[in-house]
Amino acid sequence: MTDYSDYFEEVIQAHVAIEQWFAGTATDGALELLLERFSPQFSMVTPGGKQLDFDALSALFRQAGGRRPGFKISLSELRGIDRHARGATVSYREQQIDGTGVRTERLSTVVFEKLASGALLWRHLQETFCEV
Repeated sequence: MTDYSDYFEEVIQAHVAIEQWFAGTATDGALELLLERFSPQFSMVTPGGKQLDFDALSALFRQAGGRRPGFKISLSELRGIDRHARGATVSYREQQIDGTGVRTERLSTVVFEKLASGALLWRHLQETFCEV
C-alpha cells in the first residue's frame, strides 16, 4: 500500500493556515508562508468554474485576509490517487462554515509537485461543490 501521509499532512496544515488567514487569527508573516506552499505555476478551478493562476490566488488571499471572523474548515475522506517520484495526486472533502453559520462543502483534488529538497508544492487544485 502506498503511503500518502506526508501529502495528507500538507493538506491539513495548508487548511489550518487558510482558516487562520481568513478568520483573521493568523500571525504576522502568515500570508507569505501560506503562498510559499503554492507553485509559481499553480492553477485552480474553483467550485463555480472560474480558473485561477498563482497571481489570482495571491490576490484572493490578500483580499480575503481577516474578512471571515469565526471561519472554520474541517477535512475528511483524504484519499491517495497516485504517487510518483515527482509528486502525488490526492483528494479530500472540505467543509467550511463562517461566523454567520453559512456552510459549504466541496470535494477537492490536488496535484502536488515534489521538489528535490522534499518540499511539497500545490501545483493544481480542482474543487466541486457538494450539497450540504
